[in-house]
Amino acid sequence: MSSSTTTSIRLPQELKARVTKLAAAAGVSTHSFIVEAVVERTAMEEARADFERVAQKRWQHYRRTGLSVPIEDMLQYARDLAAGKDVPPPKGRKLAKTQA
Repeated sequence: MSSSTTTSIRLPQELKARVTKLAAAAGVSTHSFIVEAVVERTAMEEARADFERVAQKRWQHYRRTGLSVPIEDMLQYARDLAAGKDVPPPKGRKLAKTQA
């Protein structure tokens, strides 16, 4: 069982009224509503940080190797997976330089 601590927050009256109204409509206490909101926001920020970490790692890999997977290859891979096909992921390759 996890332990809990008490944290006081100051809400503007208008926001507190909105939270109270929505919590009642959802059939939960104001406390539960606020805790759930904090849990959801925390998860969202953790997911954003993880996404940025992965993106940064992939960007560094691309800069180091020059290998990339064209979007067309990824889309075909996604379509194949959605169709239930057992296909290997596309391999990275050096992309042709485009004229500017």
